[in-house]
Amino acid sequence: MVSIQERKERVALLSVASNSTLVVFKIIVGALIGSVSIISEAIHSGMDLLAAIIAMVSVKKSHLPADEVHPFGHGKVESISGLIEAVLIFLAAFWIIFEALKKLASAEEVESPGWGVAVMFLSAVLNFFVSQRLFAVGKEADSIALTADAWHLRTDVFTSAGVMVSLSIIWISHFFFVDPRIHWLDPVAAIFVAVFILKAAYDLTSQALGDLMDVKLPPAEEEWIREVIANRKPEIHGYHQLKTRKAGNFRFIEFHIKVDPQMTVEASHGITSELKHVIMDKLPAAAVTIHVEPCDGNCTEVCLSGCLLPHPRQGTEKPYSKKNRAH
Repeated sequence: MVSIQERKERVALLSVASNSTLVVFKIIVGALIGSVSIISEAIHSGMDLLAAIIAMVSVKKSHLPADEVHPFGHGKVESISGLIEAVLIFLAAFWIIFEALKKLASAEEVESPGWGVAVMFLSAVLNFFVSQRLFAVGKEADSIALTADAWHLRTDVFTSAGVMVSLSIIWISHFFFVDPRIHWLDPVAAIFVAVFILKAAYDLTSQALGDLMDVKLPPAEEEWIREVIANRKPEIHGYHQLKTRKAGNFRFIEFHIKVDPQMTVEASHGITSELKHVIMDKLPAAAVTIHVEPCDGNCTEVCLSGCLLPHPRQGTEKPYSKKNRAH
């Protein structure tokens, strides 16, 4: 069976190949018929191509294991690549809007719009199938780089469809009117493309910055972790200081648990090992750190917030003796 890493690299390469093909076709057709919306779509696909290349490199780099220089691994490479992609997409979108406004003012007609309709149809269909594959592998591998690349292409599907519709109207109108005077549809469609690009860039920036700033895991995942811990009562008297973050597809989870002060080191180690196995079965690419503390009756507000003891016993556990400390 092909490993998940090999599937990630293959689908990233597929994205690079498809975007390369579309960039060439769009530039040729856009230049031949003088369509700024197709040229803008070529730029969009060029950004998608650059994003696909960055994603492919980051997918390979982020898979490298931890080393002396990077003790927490290389997972944030994917988040960094996502941020770079977002900046480039913002720049491309503003350039498209500038060129579209110039074209709108010039009132220049589009020649042979039928060719534009054909290349936009090809773009929409190809990007739909490639983005489907990227979404599937990205979800399976929990890869922000592949998911971002998939959203790039899915956005391109809708923008290509929008340009195709505008060019189709221009094309069909020439069969019924000598001078339909709807040249403005082409640059308006280009601006429509740019707006979609800006939205995709904003979403990607938010996600990438969230990982780089060590934003905690989604509420559903944290709630599941809390349930896993709570399911170990009465062995675990309570827990606190749950901290989570994400780097690429790697999750880092740490928390403190309170146990009976007379529990042996061997027994407490067994509990932490079992908790780690349960969490890592659900979240395979996770590093789990658990700190064991005695439930000695010195209850703080932080401790009480995660207490699992029955209410009458909260805050009544007696401090453990030096003899118990030796265990």
